[in-house]
Amino acid sequence: MKANQERIEKHIKALSKFTATPGQGTTRMTYSAQDLQARNYIKEQMKEYGLQVREDGLGNIFGKLEGENKDAPSVIVGSHFDSVPNGGDYDGPAGVVAGLEVAALFQENQIKPTYPLEVIAMIEEEGSRFGGGLMGSRGIVGYLQKEEIAQIKDKNEVSVPDAMRMIDLDPSLEVKRDPETIKAFLEMHIEQGPILEEEQISVGVVESIVGLTQLDVTITGKAGHAGTTPMNRRSDALVAAANIISKLPQIAIEEGEGTVTTVGKHEVFPNGANVIPDKVVFSVDIRSSKEMHVKNVIKKVKDLIVSYETDDIQTTVEQPLYMQPKELNQEIRSILKASCERLDISFLTMHSGAGHDAMVLSDITDVGLIFVPSKDGLSHCPEEWTAIPDLANGVEVLYETALKLTEES
Repeated sequence: MKANQERIEKHIKALSKFTATPGQGTTRMTYSAQDLQARNYIKEQMKEYGLQVREDGLGNIFGKLEGENKDAPSVIVGSHFDSVPNGGDYDGPAGVVAGLEVAALFQENQIKPTYPLEVIAMIEEEGSRFGGGLMGSRGIVGYLQKEEIAQIKDKNEVSVPDAMRMIDLDPSLEVKRDPETIKAFLEMHIEQGPILEEEQISVGVVESIVGLTQLDVTITGKAGHAGTTPMNRRSDALVAAANIISKLPQIAIEEGEGTVTTVGKHEVFPNGANVIPDKVVFSVDIRSSKEMHVKNVIKKVKDLIVSYETDDIQTTVEQPLYMQPKELNQEIRSILKASCERLDISFLTMHSGAGHDAMVLSDITDVGLIFVPSKDGLSHCPEEWTAIPDLANGVEVLYETALKLTEES
């Protein structure tokens, strides 16, 4: 059964309209007005395809097609629907649309599966509003406790429960799901890199996902007048932060084997042109395919930061996210490859250098992740783009795989 390309394109275009930055990419923060618009659209489509819709206590959306065995665990298909600031239309939504299209194909073919099929749209994978990332899937797995979630705030000091109330969600924070209710999770994502396009391959079957962590660093000094404070009397938080940040790339290079460090978030206080900064807050993203390298770099970065402490410069480091490198389920990888072969869709096996909800859910269930090509390898920017036929190829592979998983014992 061929995926409906017009339907896929309709969904992508509809979701792309729900942005706080029209004409400047997709900006859809979790629990924002744009989140609510996208949420309502996704739920409407789920209902149209015959799914029973619910939202958990964190705002993850589920649409369920009951199976012949109502007590059996579900095969879940989907991704996330939040974005980075000024991002693209495909990172996350492409996987949600894939789930919707799989459900539509089940409906059109009047398939009553043995095992239930669920479509999922998860929140806050990017961490753009509340930091850390992967919040929806971490909640489902149980890595975030209710008390912990209730204390999470955005940069404007708005807590998760308060933000949920602003769009009329029930902030019960009851989100952890019994692993016995999940048979498998399937996710389609744009590659966010150039390999598939350059090799002219339609699908990447992901074997493993990079290990990653995020450090939130605060450097505190003393404010002072830019003109009247001598250079040898300053406790400039920004100078200390700049010296630390400048040394991070070399730490990653020396660690080797593809290890990377990135400072992507940086705030200066009080942020006045003629005021010596008394506080700087920045993030450090660390990734590697081997856990030993992640741990080595964490230690080196922390040691570097501490080395800049003086009587007048203080430092703190928090670690809101840590995910081990993951190898994905071999049996599902085999089914995905067999589906590609049966459909005569070209594929290759890949490693993911980006984190995904799939890596979290792999801790409690069997997981399959596929990539489809990204034009010029671009992502997290307005130029992010994937051709509709490429999305359709990925959907067809997921559909074939979901058929098999919802029928086999």
